[in-house]
Amino acid sequence: MADDRRARFRQALKDPSPLLMPGGFSPIMARMAQLVGFQAFYMSGSQTAAYVHGLPDVGLVTMRDMVDNARRVASVSEIPIFADADTGYGNAINVHHTVQEYVRAGVAGIHLEDQEAPKKSGTMAGRRCISREEAIGKIKAAVAAKREIDPEFVICARCDVIGAEGGSYEEAVGRSIAYAEEAEADMVWLNNVQTLQEAEDACRRIPCPVIPHWGGPPPAPSLEDWRNVGAAALLFPAMTTSVGLQAAWDFLNDFKERGMAAQEDWSQRARNAPWGPVGKHSAELLRGARIRDLEDQYLPRELQRDYESTFGHRSSLD
Repeated sequence: MADDRRARFRQALKDPSPLLMPGGFSPIMARMAQLVGFQAFYMSGSQTAAYVHGLPDVGLVTMRDMVDNARRVASVSEIPIFADADTGYGNAINVHHTVQEYVRAGVAGIHLEDQEAPKKSGTMAGRRCISREEAIGKIKAAVAAKREIDPEFVICARCDVIGAEGGSYEEAVGRSIAYAEEAEADMVWLNNVQTLQEAEDACRRIPCPVIPHWGGPPPAPSLEDWRNVGAAALLFPAMTTSVGLQAAWDFLNDFKERGMAAQEDWSQRARNAPWGPVGKHSAELLRGARIRDLEDQYLPRELQRDYESTFGHRSSLD
């Protein structure tokens, strides 16, 4: 399945409309994105650090932490998973090893950023970038590593120069062109573009698919704006997590103040939602029917469970 997902991911990057990738960290959110109809899901390093480890995105999470989480997400998803690989967790030699670990984990592609270690989140101040020459070498190592195992695997070079120490837009575009031409990256993520004009200029000049990630003032451009400038894909790294975190924060405070009345109000809002309560889709999200099928096929009749005369807890969202 991984090979097919990689081919579909590559094809989606060629479509006229940007590939929309909601982001997060969890297998169930990737399944939810699939169920809703998205074509890919982004496993974010910052969200993995925050929600799995309770840490900020400052280079504390290891390669093994990230690869293991990527494997869990990819193992339950039928849509391609695009994963964060930070700086590759070392120099070019480490990058070669890192890429092959991600290939074996089943994701469709990764991005590697050109920051110094320890890195900072691409949304944070205090970033420093390695030299252009070292970055090109690391991307070349990444491309060589994936070609040894699966040439369909996507290597995305992320340029974090805009907003970094001594960085500029022109330096970032120059690097991005080199990442595509000299290092043969499959895609470039140009981080923190400040204007739509910058995004359009970058998409025109960089000779590969480009993710022009917005770092300018709100409001962010519309999806139609991104299509018009030629963006290949759009990432929303915290889409599934930030919404859930705010909802949990609101509900915890409300429950602390009002008790079970808050619980009932929340359940009623879920039942009245235009898309219905998510609990109605739990069997699809968790593939519960498959367990019943496996039991029917492989357990002796006397060991199969009685689902007709037993019962469990009825969720308020059912």
